[in-house]
Amino acid sequence: MTSPVITQAMCPPALLRPTGYSPEMRRRYVDSALGSWVAMADGMSSYWAGAIARGATPYQVSRDMQRWWRLMTDRRPPTWATPHEIAWSTPLARLRDFSAGADDGVVPTLVLPPQAGHDSCIVDYCEDQSQVQVIKAAGLSRLYSLDWVGATQQTKDASITDYLELIERAIDHIGGPVNLIGDCQGGWLATIYAALRPDQVNTHTIAGAPIDFHADNPVIGDWLDAIDAEGDMAFYEWAVAMGNGVLKGEFMLNGFVMIKPEQEVEKQMQLLSRLSDPQQLERYRVFEDWFKHTQDIPGAFYLWIVRHLFRGNELVGGTLAVGDEKVDLSRISCPLNLLAGGVDHITPPGQVFALAEAASTPKAKVTRRTTSGGHLGLFMGREALREHWPPLLAGVYEHSKPKASRARAEGRARAKTPAKRTKPAIPAP
Repeated sequence: MTSPVITQAMCPPALLRPTGYSPEMRRRYVDSALGSWVAMADGMSSYWAGAIARGATPYQVSRDMQRWWRLMTDRRPPTWATPHEIAWSTPLARLRDFSAGADDGVVPTLVLPPQAGHDSCIVDYCEDQSQVQVIKAAGLSRLYSLDWVGATQQTKDASITDYLELIERAIDHIGGPVNLIGDCQGGWLATIYAALRPDQVNTHTIAGAPIDFHADNPVIGDWLDAIDAEGDMAFYEWAVAMGNGVLKGEFMLNGFVMIKPEQEVEKQMQLLSRLSDPQQLERYRVFEDWFKHTQDIPGAFYLWIVRHLFRGNELVGGTLAVGDEKVDLSRISCPLNLLAGGVDHITPPGQVFALAEAASTPKAKVTRRTTSGGHLGLFMGREALREHWPPLLAGVYEHSKPKASRARAEGRARAKTPAKRTKPAIPAP
């Protein structure tokens, strides 16, 4: 998720909330500090127990520490795991085509990955943890994914309209309607598009995507209150100014780490205690290459998100507008698939499942599933990819087979007037 949480320690004190942190925030700070201390103590104990057992010399211990540091700091650009072609590219995004020439009449599928300061390849994380491959295995052979490009001085003023136009361009290229699959930020962006252009969406699937940004007492909500409970945007505007018009990816990364710092400590201590485990080292390297290789967010887009979604909660509130067009979630009536993480502290389940109540989709065509894990596991975790995504995608496929798609197309054709229909453009801001 494009989170408003960034490193407060870098901010001028005058921009922080003068009344301090809430009791809940103080409790979380104490819990995080204790958790970090326990993780560090356990990790060091585990390392030294192993070093003593193997009779490690001071020189070998020193080498271990050097290797540990190198593994923590040596990052490489992440890569996509599945062969594909780039259909087109713009300064804001690329369209990646995983169809390999498939033309079997199945409704095409478009994936919108998260955009939170990391590479979009999280949806094709590695050979045996790939949302892309699970989608293709479900029979959805005509598969495409947008790939968000990090912001530059050229694109720092990109708006919500620009991102919606990218979806429109992708669907025009693919040929709609499509099955939309949106993860996290890609999920609420896909939902906005589905509400504006419901005729272009065959099925709508979101995972870890906030629709009601205030539901279930999210951790991010406490951070927002800690920064400024009155809705002042000065802190966020300062953050964008620090990046000369973009929100730096490092700020986003530090913000995510600060939400649960004990998890970062535990991860690094586990690395130290398992330096002799090649499989553990490879898993660590692949994840850190994705997590720590950051990209920037357009400042204008980021400030729009904070103002209208995180603070205003306008998407589920029914007051969100893009240009002159209202974003009405009740216009969504296609089959819905909603996937949430049971212990997701970024996007609690209630934020995801809120779409079921706001949309007009009949209850019989709404599927809710909850994993036992957290946020990132929804997109690349083995439990989600093996146990939850396949049945969801099987339902998408049933609604996308050639016979069903032809029937729906014929129904739409009969409903149209003889006059030529011109698809309205996404409104300008």
